[in-house]
Amino acid sequence: MPRKSTRARRGPDRGLPVSLKGLADYLGLSPATVSLVINRSPVADGIPARTKERVLAAARRFNYRPNFMARSLRKQRSFTVGVMVPEVSEGYAAQVMSGIEDYLLREGYFYFVASHRHRPDLLEEYPEMFQERAVEGLIAVDTPLVRPMSVPIVSISGHRELKGVTNIVLNHARAALLGLEHLYRLGHRRIAFIKGQAFSSDTDVRWRAIGAAAKRLGLAIDPRLVVQLEGDLPSPEVGYDVTMKLVASGQAFTAVFAFNDVSAIGAIRALREAGRRVPEEVSVVGFDDIQSAAFHNPSLTTVRQPLRKMGEIAAETLLRRINSPETRSQAQRQIVVEPELVVRESTARAPQA
Repeated sequence: MPRKSTRARRGPDRGLPVSLKGLADYLGLSPATVSLVINRSPVADGIPARTKERVLAAARRFNYRPNFMARSLRKQRSFTVGVMVPEVSEGYAAQVMSGIEDYLLREGYFYFVASHRHRPDLLEEYPEMFQERAVEGLIAVDTPLVRPMSVPIVSISGHRELKGVTNIVLNHARAALLGLEHLYRLGHRRIAFIKGQAFSSDTDVRWRAIGAAAKRLGLAIDPRLVVQLEGDLPSPEVGYDVTMKLVASGQAFTAVFAFNDVSAIGAIRALREAGRRVPEEVSVVGFDDIQSAAFHNPSLTTVRQPLRKMGEIAAETLLRRINSPETRSQAQRQIVVEPELVVRESTARAPQA
């Protein structure tokens, strides 16, 4: 707690590594107070915000870094978590990761990231490898979990109920209705659908949600206008390929509802090469609202998932469970986040309307 003496203190020599005691002397605070703030201890919540700001500003000024090894040995903790993702690329996983990273860095945690590329052997091995490296918890992003672990787990887009796992999911029923209702109100009745790859955690649940939304709107889904993404390339190419098949089938359609923005961008390219104008002849709706969606030509109408927020919620939930062992057996099973429709230039009224 703050020391009684308030006399001005000479700052540490900026040419030498500053110690915790030297920083405390400079600030006129006790080493315990400085340590609580620097290490973001829950106990620091009772320290005035102005005092915490002074401590953090001084730490930055003198480039103070806490002794991580001493902290780990003292508390017998690694302050490290594992993150499993399908791949590290522009799109869904990248935006989720940005939220995870921001929160973990802010809280002073280190993390390992492993990309499994949907390989069954890596899905089996990586959780064990993480535990061997003494991670305190695991975040799985669009990654099927094979079995529970001895550490807390948070799964983003996880739909399996497993002991000790908290699933963070989108309200897919609402998301499907937002996208379909938008097209329906624009007069579209012949809508083509691009389903996700079979390995994606969201594919089945979203397709069921689309079916329910179509029924609610009185909209018929023509099986001949349903295609599914193939391959694991995180590129517009997969959306391009299936849209070319749709065009080649000869079936008439005035709109495409894609599984994600990346495949929607590929679909637009295929439609243009086939001589179909977007959105004058065919409207396209994506899903996710990745960073490039707003800057594509035409800019992409999409159902926004709060991807960055989902990453932050995952990291916050995991650290709360790590730091409150008594709540692990009563872990929240599911956290639902809400979607938002973002209308841009890739949709317009259906030609016949």
